[in-house]
Amino acid sequence: MQAHAHHDHGHHGSAAAAPSLNRTAFSATVHCLTGCAIGEVLGMVIGTALGWGAGTTIALAVVLAFLFGYALTMLPLLRSAMAFSTAAGLAFASDTASITLMEIVDNAIMLVIPGAMDAPLSSPLFWSSLAIALVIAGAFAFPLNRWLIARGRGHALVHAHH
Repeated sequence: MQAHAHHDHGHHGSAAAAPSLNRTAFSATVHCLTGCAIGEVLGMVIGTALGWGAGTTIALAVVLAFLFGYALTMLPLLRSAMAFSTAAGLAFASDTASITLMEIVDNAIMLVIPGAMDAPLSSPLFWSSLAIALVIAGAFAFPLNRWLIARGRGHALVHAHH
């Protein structure tokens, strides 16, 4: 029924007021993936540029992915004059499961693609591997975000404050 809700021309107001679960989950996944991608790319670039090993580079990328993921969720909340501790709590509650899953999938893929972790920053192998890994990580996170939002958790917690 939800898939056809936008075709019901008799109730435009209710369809516009409540976006579909899939659309909300997709939006949450893209939002989360954006923060993860910024941190992941930055961590991989720094680790690779400094010649660090795979373990250290991945550790930095994961830390930065969480920091940027949480920051992207917190910024609009802080701009709305929400207390930092409240915004941080909401970001932690809404993003942790999604970021964790994305980071596990993304880094596992980077590790299994031959040469991806050792490729120089100028290599198409490095960038294509990272792009593929992030897209697949987002695909894994979408059903998790959808499940969480359907139960009033995940990004549903943040959307209640917009």
